[in-house]
Amino acid sequence: MKIQIKKEDMVKGLQTVQNAISQKNTLPILSNLLLETEQENIKLTATDLDIGIISTIPCKIEEQGAITIPAKKLYDIVKELPGSEYIDISLKKNNVLYLDCGTSHFKIICLPKDEFPEIPKIKEKDQIVISKVNLKRLLSLTIFAVSKDESRYILNGVLCIINQDTIEVVATDGRRLAVSSCKLLENKDIDKQVIIPVKTLQEVYRIISDSENENDDIIILFGETQVFFKINKTTVITRLIEGDFPNYKNVIPKESGKKLSIPREALLSATKRAALFTNQDSLAVKFDINKSKVIVSKNAPYIGEVKEEVSAEYNAEQVSIGFNPVYIMDVLKVLDEKNIVFEVNEEDKPVVVRIGKEYIYVVLPMQII
Repeated sequence: MKIQIKKEDMVKGLQTVQNAISQKNTLPILSNLLLETEQENIKLTATDLDIGIISTIPCKIEEQGAITIPAKKLYDIVKELPGSEYIDISLKKNNVLYLDCGTSHFKIICLPKDEFPEIPKIKEKDQIVISKVNLKRLLSLTIFAVSKDESRYILNGVLCIINQDTIEVVATDGRRLAVSSCKLLENKDIDKQVIIPVKTLQEVYRIISDSENENDDIIILFGETQVFFKINKTTVITRLIEGDFPNYKNVIPKESGKKLSIPREALLSATKRAALFTNQDSLAVKFDINKSKVIVSKNAPYIGEVKEEVSAEYNAEQVSIGFNPVYIMDVLKVLDEKNIVFEVNEEDKPVVVRIGKEYIYVVLPMQII
């Protein structure tokens, strides 16, 4: 193998794939990435056996070839190379890779391609197309609500429901629920439900957020046990989670006429400040909801007390309700509406945020101690 590639392109490609490499793996080969030539490109592939990321980069190829390279070491080297525009990479005998850039010359001991796990091939079966803007919004509005408890494996994933021209995404940790939907760019005769690991969707979100072209369309292909995301020159592959997702529709309350309208930024700031006085033994922040204001407060034993008023409009009787402040802050951070409308009933009933027909967020209250 002998290639010449732009340093900038190589850095971007390595940044794209490196998060698929687990630092805890027991197989040494999984600390490597696969570098292989393909026509007028090189492909960088990394995997931890659950998720794989492939980045395709244009380059000048003199000799074809493939090798696996220690991923972190390669990234650290390329990042620190001098300002020369191009990197010359060549593979010699005994799996030794030579990397030259300006006055810098490196020799890296590698492992052969044969030891690298085989990445599943993309087989076009069920395919949908979604705009980058819509996918980014779907994920930002939901993935924060996924459970972090690894013993609840099903809830470590996000339920994706595809029905012809619509996709719905659902995430829950048992204390809150986020549901977001949008139209697809094509109307397909597809009706299916899959559970995708949240780590994969976090990587997809990172990659599309780093992409400079807002007009990109994302292709998603569904296999029997995997799903593929094709994002411009990048492909993300992951195993699906097997099992039955909870019946989330049963926990969404019917729309209530008792509504609180409050400035999003003001409530977010007040909740952040109240959260400073929470700890593991006393998480709940108190929200006293009146006709014209909400008093956000937290009284923490041996620490102190915080209290702040936020102007608001509420069309029902006064109510005091407690919440884990993180559950309120998380949703306020990802919404972009100036004013948020909460459906607030009794102190022991869930609170709901609805944005048109495209978004529902349900959060359970906590007992105020």
